[in-house]
Amino acid sequence: MKRDAILTIKLPAAGGRLEDYSVREPRRFERPAKPFTRRALAAAHVVADPWSAAEPWLAPAIDWEATLAYRRHLWSWGLGVAEAMDTAQRGMGLDWPNSLELIRRTIEAAKDVPGALVASGAGTDHVAAADIPGVIAAYEAQCGAIEKLGGRIVLMASRALAACAKSPGDYGRVYDRVLSQVKEPVIIHWLGEMFDPALAGYWGKKAHHEAMEVCLDVLARNASKVDGIKISLLDKEKEIAMRGRLPQGVRMYTGDDFNFAELIEGDAGGHSDALLGIFDAIAPAASAALSALAAGDGSAYHDILAPTLPLSRHIFCAPTRFYKTGVVFMAWLNGHQQHFVMVGGQQSARHILHLAELFRLADAAGLLADPALACARMKQLLAMHGIA
Repeated sequence: MKRDAILTIKLPAAGGRLEDYSVREPRRFERPAKPFTRRALAAAHVVADPWSAAEPWLAPAIDWEATLAYRRHLWSWGLGVAEAMDTAQRGMGLDWPNSLELIRRTIEAAKDVPGALVASGAGTDHVAAADIPGVIAAYEAQCGAIEKLGGRIVLMASRALAACAKSPGDYGRVYDRVLSQVKEPVIIHWLGEMFDPALAGYWGKKAHHEAMEVCLDVLARNASKVDGIKISLLDKEKEIAMRGRLPQGVRMYTGDDFNFAELIEGDAGGHSDALLGIFDAIAPAASAALSALAAGDGSAYHDILAPTLPLSRHIFCAPTRFYKTGVVFMAWLNGHQQHFVMVGGQQSARHILHLAELFRLADAAGLLADPALACARMKQLLAMHGIA
């Protein structure tokens, strides 16, 4: 698709240089007319309250209205919302009391949107450390709180469990106990150490292929209580291998923000559904691509998603845990929030050259919805960095 250049902006480049960059007209995407053939959820970010007097490193302050407006944006594109997960800065600024309030508000807002899907993160992050019974109790408390609101659960990985577990059997004990009590099938999230270093060695094994065996045993024992598993290892071969061994009826939700296009499309052996942080940033393109896939138009599907892959790989580059900064930056460039401020002050987690390249890649993907606004905001950020 040919897109004409419509604006020019000076962007910083390596070596302290400024270079002219030509911004092109955005791609136009249509909202879905029919359901997708893949289940697709966006892990959604939160919008900070810039007017709050709370110290950003000490207490989260959330603009609830803007945060919920973004969820309505995601639903309008046919995507479900994975709430209060890693993309919402869970464990990196967003605490459990605010997570529960976020979940409550999102579940309530979903009632006004026909077909809106919400799955909410339950973990153990309200306890700093615990033994195995304490981890079980912590999971039970959060699962119970979400179910009391009528919510469905994404069972998040636990830092406390990773810290106290002595063997794979400890993981089995925790997951068996928690899963035996849930009211509806859950999505289990295996979050890799590239996203959270505290989760290294999860499932009681350092090697991912050995950890996978432990996880698959848990799934086999509890298949009736598991809707699916999301693995976030950024390794398509591991996801495909695990996908082929899942118990019947258990979905694979890709968490691979590097290779999601081919994993969602699938192969003769099957396909992955999606629960992705990048879908927060590329919702219109993701929606249009999923509609094309549902219509059997693989060419259009790849045409739409191909330019989003370099963008996603850049946003999620190492240190991967700082990807949230890029997600929020995209939301600000596209006018979904009035500021580039994050819970915990995390807007400072990426340097200006990273953000300038993100701007270029977002434009290349046709995802700067209002180029004039995006350029004005990019210039504002550059000026704050003393670059003009």
